[in-house]
Amino acid sequence: MKRLDRLILRSFIGPLALTFTLAVLVLLMQFVWKYVDDLVGKGLEFSVIAELLMYASATFVPMALPIAVLFASIMTMGNFGEKYELVAMKAGGVSVRRVMMPMALVALLLTGMAFYFANNVMPTAMLKYRMTLYDITRKKPAVNIRPGEYYKELDGYVIRVGNKGKDGRTLEDIIIYDHSRGSGEMNVIVARSGIMQATPDNRFLQFTLRDGYSYTESTTGENYQRRPFTTIGFRQQTISFDISSFAYNKTTEDIFKGSYQMMNINQLDTAILKLDSSLAKRQEQCRTELTSALHAWPRMSEAADSAAAATTDTFTALLDSMPAADRQRALTYARNAAQTASSQAKMYADMIESDREYINRHHIEWHRKFTLSVACLLLFLVGAPFGSIVRKGGLGLPLVASVAFFVLYYVVGMISEKAVRESALGPEGMWISSLVMLPIGIVLTLQATTDSSFFDSSSWGKFFRRLVGKK
Repeated sequence: MKRLDRLILRSFIGPLALTFTLAVLVLLMQFVWKYVDDLVGKGLEFSVIAELLMYASATFVPMALPIAVLFASIMTMGNFGEKYELVAMKAGGVSVRRVMMPMALVALLLTGMAFYFANNVMPTAMLKYRMTLYDITRKKPAVNIRPGEYYKELDGYVIRVGNKGKDGRTLEDIIIYDHSRGSGEMNVIVARSGIMQATPDNRFLQFTLRDGYSYTESTTGENYQRRPFTTIGFRQQTISFDISSFAYNKTTEDIFKGSYQMMNINQLDTAILKLDSSLAKRQEQCRTELTSALHAWPRMSEAADSAAAATTDTFTALLDSMPAADRQRALTYARNAAQTASSQAKMYADMIESDREYINRHHIEWHRKFTLSVACLLLFLVGAPFGSIVRKGGLGLPLVASVAFFVLYYVVGMISEKAVRESALGPEGMWISSLVMLPIGIVLTLQATTDSSFFDSSSWGKFFRRLVGKK
């Protein structure tokens, strides 16, 4: 490898790694902000949170790689141009195309790595991520009974304590509202003091109450009018609350394995074939049932049988020749049959539309594995020549330009994805964003390699001054 290649690669790989890390962190912070309410206050171990963040970070890699390649290419070529290193290379007989070649090989390598990651690592990471997030969101907040507040997280109970000892276990002035027996049984337990502790297996929370009373009023069945009221005093009483739902329990992978986001290319192909076959069967079932519903005709009279086989021109005449009762029955039945067929047709239309959207989501995921990978190479073709043209390094202009180009790519991709999902476009519509960026990259590359003055502000200034002078 030549010294020039090593210089170019060192200048490119540094910003690439830094930008990739920052992009993943920004996307991760967005994720944390979105699910902060599900993570805080549940007493989760650090290992669980770290596991969730690791899996979430892995799912952001296909999106972060194109951003990193775009920013690093603009920044590298911009620094070369700003420091006149690019001019020196050209003076030494090295063309812009030759300067871009080492970075292009890295972008091509990243394209292959991105596809391998999206097809092999991403499904597993997405599966683990969804499982962990589901378990965390399902877990209830940690038991935290505060003095002077009504605690309602225990199903069927409301608890209030007046004071709480420094050890977190000793309680005073305890009131427990028991609604676990249903609306017909109202039970209130009042105690002067008590001790709160969890069982060794953390499945139950035990309250050992001292010096209290239990007040019960029944309004069920025969007691609805009488409403008997019972008061029972006690020196010590133990109450257990089920807190198994407050524990962090891991679910099995079978719940999420069938999702299209957890499949590779081969699995998506198999799933699409099965779904297409199911859709064809549903459409055939729809045609069969609607045909049988529309052709059903009760045997009411010979005239009605003749009318059923008659053409439109003779149908009215035959219907008029029927007795009034038979004619009324035939019209009523026809109206009901038409309404039933219309309802069935709408129902099947909604079902078929839902099936098609689900199939389209599989197609979208299949093409996304390729489009996000190819984006690394396409955005490099945009970023590298753009940086050599503007000749501005640092963080300012490269950051603004990379954000602008990626927003264009992302917005076009989201619009086309929505159109594919709603069957307005075929699955090939996922490539529209790539087709938009490809001509931009080709034009910028041609402008950079031919030293065109199309993007030179001074040449445009001279052009407009000449234009004004002619006028």
